[in-house]
Amino acid sequence: MKRILLLTVLIIAIQIPALSCDICGCGPGNNYIGILPEFQKHIAGIRYRNNSMRTHLGVGGVNTPLTTNEQYNIIEAWGGWNITGNIRLMASVPYSFNSKENLAIKENKNGIGDISILGFYQLVNHRKTIVGKNGKSKLLVQSLWIGGGTKLATGKYIAADKSATNQSANLFQLGTGSYDFNLNAMYDIRLQDIGINLNGNYKINTANRYNYQYGNKLNVNSQLYYKFRTKKDLMIAPNIGTQYEKSQKDLDETLKVFASGGYAFLGTIGVETAFSKYAVGANFQTPLSQNLGNGIVKSKDRFMLHFSVAL
Repeated sequence: MKRILLLTVLIIAIQIPALSCDICGCGPGNNYIGILPEFQKHIAGIRYRNNSMRTHLGVGGVNTPLTTNEQYNIIEAWGGWNITGNIRLMASVPYSFNSKENLAIKENKNGIGDISILGFYQLVNHRKTIVGKNGKSKLLVQSLWIGGGTKLATGKYIAADKSATNQSANLFQLGTGSYDFNLNAMYDIRLQDIGINLNGNYKINTANRYNYQYGNKLNVNSQLYYKFRTKKDLMIAPNIGTQYEKSQKDLDETLKVFASGGYAFLGTIGVETAFSKYAVGANFQTPLSQNLGNGIVKSKDRFMLHFSVAL
């Protein structure tokens, strides 16, 4: 039962995108994963994400004849393996259904994205019972994981699809065409049924063979959650929080891409459920503040749905 409860609360933070653009969570480039689900040996799951955005905006963010609506639907298979009690490996394989449309064009791109492999080490795994003034005891649980990994260049990158003048965001790709690296830290603290989850990811991008380099990206996420036990082996955990993303400018050869870089601050709300060895959850994110690509790009709402099973 304890393993199931921990699985519920740890899975809460997994919301982010295995394939998302380096400035707004749509397109290729970012590999972010939240707190690892708890499992004894192996775990496997599938995620669905819907991310959308508008590009080619005019001054002040107004629509122009070139303004383009872009949709990124991503289905991702992922799995985890325990090497020892403190060492774990995770891998994810995304498949994308991308589309964009404006007054002049309508285009689709479907295909496998960039596969990611990550390793984690648990620095802190602490449990203690705290007795309050009323004599009632509560369980305090703390967990800290650190790790990193690589993103492979398995997704198709088409150099001809980027702007020749560096005035357009190079987002409508299945992959970055580069081998990139991730650094991760994930902390979770829970007092009985209420907890806070904090996690951060820094992604270091390299140049692809076309000498295009997506900007490095920082992603920080925090969530407040509460567990409700409705019946034996069933847990429901609603959560609410924030997410902050900040990216550096892309480099095309030695030139900084004008319509790249920036930040986005989002509010998140979701719910996680766990029954026996199964877990299902959903998460909704909405931008609260943003300045992406010097105002040429605008991130819209995002949605994620996932299912996993401990093996």
